[in-house]
Order: sequence, then structure tokens, then C-alpha cells
Amino acid sequence: MNEISTKDLEARLEAGEQPNMIDVREHEEVAAGMIPGAVHIPLMELPERLGELDEDKEYIIICRSGNRSTMACNFLGGNGYNVTNMTGGMLEWEGEVIA
Repeated sequence: MNEISTKDLEARLEAGEQPNMIDVREHEEVAAGMIPGAVHIPLMELPERLGELDEDKEYIIICRSGNRSTMACNFLGGNGYNVTNMTGGMLEWEGEVIA
């Protein structure tokens, strides 16, 4: 499984990159703040929302601590998607967040 640290993702964003990011946390968790540009798809909704994703793109998967994003990466990767897990999750994120 591909992985990216919170610091490396923050550096990519600060450099002007616009990676495809999916936040798989629950609604009440993202209400406290998300990384700007991330799309919210709760983990349990991923199977029914696969049609929203493009198999030709890379997605960085985000959660609270890295556990649910690992599960999401396993699921998406098993369905042919190119995914990268943000290790440490939002608990380690020190960059900008939006409500």
C-alpha cells in the first residue's frame, strides 16, 4: 500500500499541487474541519459511491488516525483504484483545515 505522511501532503499542497483527496471520516468528524480540497465520502458509503471515482486518478485517503483510511485503501485498491494512505490521519495534521 502506498503511504504519504501528513508533512509530505502538506508540502505538496503548499507547492500548489491539487491532489485528489477523500476524507472517509463520519459527518460529525468532518464538521470539526477538513483539509481544503478534500471530498467527504464516509467509509461506509464507499461501496455505493464508487461510480463517483475515476480509476485513472490517484486518490489520497484521509481519516482520523489512519485506521479507516487503511481499510478504505484496501477496499479501493482491491477494486482497481490507485490509492495512497495518509498515515497518522487528522490527529497528526498540522496544516490548514476548513469547516
